[in-house]
Amino acid sequence: MADSLTSGERAWRRMPAGVWQLGFVSLLMDVSSEMIHALLPVYLVTVLGASTLTVGFIEGVAEATASITKIFSGALSDWLGRRKLLAAIGYGLAAFTKPVFPLASTVGWVVAARFVDRVGKGIRGAPRDALVADLAPPGLRGAAFGLRQSLDTVGAFLGPALAIVLMWATADHIPTVFWIAVLPAFASFALIAFVVRDPADGPPAWRGIGLHWRGELGKLPARYWWIVAVSAVFTLARFSEAFLVLRAKELGLAMALIPAVLVVMNVAYAFTAYPAGVLADRVGRVALLPPGLLLLGAADLCLAYAGGMAGLVAGILLWGLHMGMTQGVLSTLVADVAPPSLRGTAFGVFNLVGGLAMLAASVIAGALWSAYGSRATFAAGAAFAVLTLAILLPLWRRDGRHRAQS
Repeated sequence: MADSLTSGERAWRRMPAGVWQLGFVSLLMDVSSEMIHALLPVYLVTVLGASTLTVGFIEGVAEATASITKIFSGALSDWLGRRKLLAAIGYGLAAFTKPVFPLASTVGWVVAARFVDRVGKGIRGAPRDALVADLAPPGLRGAAFGLRQSLDTVGAFLGPALAIVLMWATADHIPTVFWIAVLPAFASFALIAFVVRDPADGPPAWRGIGLHWRGELGKLPARYWWIVAVSAVFTLARFSEAFLVLRAKELGLAMALIPAVLVVMNVAYAFTAYPAGVLADRVGRVALLPPGLLLLGAADLCLAYAGGMAGLVAGILLWGLHMGMTQGVLSTLVADVAPPSLRGTAFGVFNLVGGLAMLAASVIAGALWSAYGSRATFAAGAAFAVLTLAILLPLWRRDGRHRAQS
């Protein structure tokens, strides 16, 4: 353990400044987004009168929109050699969309705001991940993705924590909280626009317009497509966190404390992601995915059968731990196998498939909840976690044999 901590500290000190900068860009935007996201499901259901199926559809469409956009922005970043430019456009679009949430008076306005906000996320996601891969030395790549994910997730628990304080200070006036959330979004945009730089040895600039799908995608190795498939099934078990919020409301958590759901989840996530990335650099990426899946299955079962706050907290903590164990590792696997000149495209396709899976997962979760109750939603998630584990086993064994031979 001491050796692992020392290795993590060495990686931290050797990390390029650009990775830290991108981490703080993500942190600030997540503070803003999660202040809104922590309250939005309850706002939709209790104030605007939406159903759980509608919430699932909105969240699924939002994430699918982001993922579809990522494939084009990722490929464009490969062609132009301008990762930072596209990432800055995405963060700027998300920032300028945030004021729509406090102004929305109908479900339609919320849908429109979520849609445009997720377009911004989609534009920035793949170029930002490719930029992290460009900036980080290969021996620090797992730690770099873990660090960026940890900082991102610090923002994801600071946002709901601020929302709790502001809900108390404003007597549960959600639009005021949404207005305050606008400020860190614009700070995030300013940081990436004026501080972050593309690396000098990034992808070659301007390689032509037009995506030759068959030729470009054909250059991605078979192992990449296996990773994409595993991640897609994984996502079916990991539907939107909006359902964690709704489960807490169902179990009687006070309105002002609803954001605590995402605080607890993201604290566990933030404190796991960087150590998991460092460990992945040492023991292999794939080795961390099976325990992550087991944590997800356990989280789903806790949330399915929770009869009170103890079961709810246990399920939320386990959910956060599984996120920290897996999300940065999956991104690192993509960075490892994709050719440098196609990293943007590789992340774009990876996120596209994941987003479509998130759409399916969230719609299924909402439909099961509406028809059979919350227990069916989380039980189905546990079943998908077991299915993903079965699909993952051949890749895990092959990776173990490869590491043993090398």
